[in-house]
Amino acid sequence: MKAPPFDYVKASSLAEALDLLARHGDDARILAGGQTLLATLNMRLSEPTLLIDITGLADLRGIQRRGDRLFIGALATHTDIESSALVAEHAPMLAAAAPHIAHRAIRNAGTWGGSIAYADPAAEWPCCLCALEGVVSVQGPGGERRIPATEFFQDLYTTDLQPGEIVTGADVPLATTADWFAFDELARRHGDYAVAGLAVAARFDGTVAREVRLSFLGLGATPVRARQTEALLAGKALDDATLEIAAASLKSELDPMPDLTHSAETKRHLATVLARRLLRAARASRAAITA
Repeated sequence: MKAPPFDYVKASSLAEALDLLARHGDDARILAGGQTLLATLNMRLSEPTLLIDITGLADLRGIQRRGDRLFIGALATHTDIESSALVAEHAPMLAAAAPHIAHRAIRNAGTWGGSIAYADPAAEWPCCLCALEGVVSVQGPGGERRIPATEFFQDLYTTDLQPGEIVTGADVPLATTADWFAFDELARRHGDYAVAGLAVAARFDGTVAREVRLSFLGLGATPVRARQTEALLAGKALDDATLEIAAASLKSELDPMPDLTHSAETKRHLATVLARRLLRAARASRAAITA
C-alpha cells in the first residue's frame, strides 16, 4: 500500500507549526522522525490532508542541563540520547534503555518527542519517563504546559495533549550518588517489541532502599507503575526475603493485557523475572559501593 495524497509544509518556526495546526485541526499531523507516522500513512491507518514537518526547528533538538533537571528537546533522536555524555552522566537509565529501541537505522531517525507523543505502551521512553517521574513540556494556543509523565500517558496511544499542542521536550531530575537506575526488557529477538520491560529508579541510604520506582512496559495500555510493590520495598534492604516478598506482591498487583502470542500469565511471570534480576543488580551495586 502507499500513503493517501496530502499537502506538505516544512515549518520554519514553532509559531508557524502551531498556526498551521490551529487552522487545519484534526486534518493535520506533525512530522518529526516519521518512524511511526510514515508507517501508519502507508497502511492507511492515518489519512491527514496536511503534514507539518518540524524537523528544521533547531530549538527543539538540544539536550541541556537546566538547574537540577536534564531537558531533552523533542527532536533529539534516539541515537542523540544514546551517545550523549550529558545523558550518560545525569540520566543513566536513558542511556541504558536506548540500545533496546528497534535497530540502528530507526534510532538514527526516530525522536524523543515523537515517541512520547505517540504513547506506545511498548515503547521505552514513556516507561522510563514514568520511572524517573519526568515532566513533559508541550506548547499550544494557550502557551506552555508542563505535565508529569505519570499523568501525560492516559490510555492506549492516548495522552493529555490538547488540540493544537505540540510536544517540545521532556525533562528528568539529575541523578545523584544516592541513586541507582536500570532498564531491561525481554523480547523474542533484539529489535522486536518487548514482551515485557522494566525501568527501575531507586534511591539508597547505604544499602537501604529509601525509595524504589518500578515502571513496566508491554503490560498495559500505558506504562504501569507497581505502586503497591514500591511501597513494600521502601525503607528496606534488598535481601533475598525482601525480593521474594516483592515478587509475590507483583504477581498479585500486575494484571497484564495478553497479546497475540503471550498470555497474561506469561507476561506476569516475565515481569517478576525482570524485577528479581534488576533488584539483585541494585543490591550488588550498593554492596560494592558501601564495602
